Amino acid sequence: MNLSRLSYLLDRFAHTAVAVVGDFFLDKYLEIDPALTEVSLETGLEAHQVVAVRAYPGAAGTIVNNLCALGVGRVVCIGVVGGDGEGFDLARGLRRMGAETSGLFVRPDRLTPTYRKPLVREADGRLRELERLDSRTRERLPAEAEDSVIAALSEAAAEVKAVVALDQVPERDCGVITGRVREALAELAERRPEVVWLGDSRTRVGEYRNLMVKSNREEACRAVHPDSSPHEGEAVEECVRALAARVGRPAFVTVGAQGILYAAADHVEHIPAPPVTGEIDIVGAGDAAAAALAASLSVGASPTEAAVVANLAASITIQQIGVTGTASQEQIKRRFAEHEDLWRKVEEKQDG
Repeated sequence: MNLSRLSYLLDRFAHTAVAVVGDFFLDKYLEIDPALTEVSLETGLEAHQVVAVRAYPGAAGTIVNNLCALGVGRVVCIGVVGGDGEGFDLARGLRRMGAETSGLFVRPDRLTPTYRKPLVREADGRLRELERLDSRTRERLPAEAEDSVIAALSEAAAEVKAVVALDQVPERDCGVITGRVREALAELAERRPEVVWLGDSRTRVGEYRNLMVKSNREEACRAVHPDSSPHEGEAVEECVRALAARVGRPAFVTVGAQGILYAAADHVEHIPAPPVTGEIDIVGAGDAAAAALAASLSVGASPTEAAVVANLAASITIQQIGVTGTASQEQIKRRFAEHEDLWRKVEEKQDG
């Protein structure tokens, strides 16, 4: 990997298409000014005054945001939202990014998964986050909704170069990636090997089949050793290798500041991340990595090259404090140029 090769891959993003299927959440920020607090005449309780509301697509929407920021030519969204205001805001936010939302199915019997984040404005102007207010439907996804998702998946698989599946909801079969949808993904991946298939899950990454997977260290180790304590060093490599064997495809596992471990067959490779100084915010870093992996692989990058781009993207997003960040192509090129010695060592290690 050199700057010329990186630029070539990034230039190809405009000519690729990626579908994102799974759990689309809404991140809703409520800014509270304590100086304006009133007392309710009816209850005598404090009525906190919200002075600003910001809403952004989260979870699978964060992957979409990163794909669009990377300049991917076509991004297709497939999921299920509620027939509520949050669902409207979510779909509108995705369209503003430039993504297609015809595969985002509205169900009046579902709540749009939402993270409501109250923020108190301090005297110095800084915002302090309070306890979150979450809402989502904790009932099984109806069969007809599964039918719609699977049909949209089948249609998209004939048109896109990559598919990213994100399972965010912890309750089994209550999100979009149900057991039935996961099986449909496995069958489609087997029928269409020319498409890049990448699965991610907070709690069930080891249940994918025929898809490459992306996870963090804790998720990977929990998938193969659910009852053990956190792993370090060689034990993590064993988990990554076991995860790849379980899903039957390569695994990309993020290991924080150390970068990414890539496992295929019985081989494990470490792709380092560029060093980052100063304050960091890791929220959304994994989604940025997943987007960069899918986009890079879809345009012909090798797994190592894709992991380099993913590390670069994540290193940029974690420096964006208080927001779920994104990385542009120009930012990625600049960060790469700042650490050319690091990538030279990766290349030398591969050649050796």
